[in-house]
Amino acid sequence: MSNHLTRLSQAGLDPLDDLFRGFFVRPVEFSNQTQAPSIKMDVKEDEKAYLVHAELPGVKKEDIHVHVEGNTVAISAEVKQEKEVKEGQRLLRSERYFGKVSRSFQVAQDIDDAQASARFNDGVLELTLPKRAAASSKRLTID
Repeated sequence: MSNHLTRLSQAGLDPLDDLFRGFFVRPVEFSNQTQAPSIKMDVKEDEKAYLVHAELPGVKKEDIHVHVEGNTVAISAEVKQEKEVKEGQRLLRSERYFGKVSRSFQVAQDIDDAQASARFNDGVLELTLPKRAAASSKRLTID
């Protein structure tokens, strides 16, 4: 067992050595890297409509696009996020994300896009998507 530990430290893979080297070299720990944000949402249904609440914090209303076609809903937005962590006058970390996020989903019934509505308030997009009346079917008589 001691031979195994000797080989690790000879190869420069001693876990304690790695721990202390990282502790003294890096003054700031980047625990979570900047990632593209995702659109978190709730979709509810009642007998007349689908109700969608989508979180889009930090996004401007004019940067949001909603597209409805049949039973498919697509939400996209231009996102600009900036975060700085300062200690006194020394900048320790600056993270930025600029890009586009999107999410699409399907519902069980077609949406009446002429009656659909959208509101954006405090970073939450609220969609009211009325269900399209079921098309009536007619049985044809064969002559």
